[in-house]
Amino acid sequence: MKKSMVLLAVGLLVSLAALSAPAAWYKWKSKLNGEVWCTQTSPGDGWIKSSGPYKDANCKVDGRPGKQ
Repeated sequence: MKKSMVLLAVGLLVSLAALSAPAAWYKWKSKLNGEVWCTQTSPGDGWIKSSGPYKDANCKVDGRPGKQ
């Protein structure tokens, strides 16, 4: 019984992972000096999200990764 529950849980996790898409990229602007970075997560407290989402790491292609 335990073995079948573990296998079921592993199967569900694998199937959910197959459906997930990569994280989107955003442009972040520094409150200190106005510098702009393109990252998937906030660089820290001194940054505000200025635009996005983008599909690529250069913040050139609009949209979310995994969507047409």
